[in-house]
Amino acid sequence: MASFSKMITKTDAEKRLSLPIKFLESLPPLHGGHAVDFQAKDENAEVWTFRCSTRKKGRYKKPVLSKGWRAFASRKKLKVGDRIEFYEARNQSTDESPPCYGVRVEREIKLLGCRIGYAPLLSEIKPF
Repeated sequence: MASFSKMITKTDAEKRLSLPIKFLESLPPLHGGHAVDFQAKDENAEVWTFRCSTRKKGRYKKPVLSKGWRAFASRKKLKVGDRIEFYEARNQSTDESPPCYGVRVEREIKLLGCRIGYAPLLSEIKPF
């Protein structure tokens, strides 16, 4: 299972999420292109579609999430210091099923200005 987590930076919260190059190995293949769409389910079972793209030129691929990321960051009200984790899990039906992805957000908890940990960020449940 491939996964990564990182603390959210200002650029991550406002524009795009920078990904570690190693995470590309767990995404669907780019097939010679520079972008691939994939879906991830959050802690509330909401499915989000993201586009991972890499530089078209240059030595370093520098992958980022663009499409879908700003809507996700806005809905989750992501802030600098929050932590995000993407993870891959095989579909339970067969080993040959396409990979399933999950995304989890944790909010930084501070006490007297010092970070003491993180707590899962759960979206508000809307009344009927």
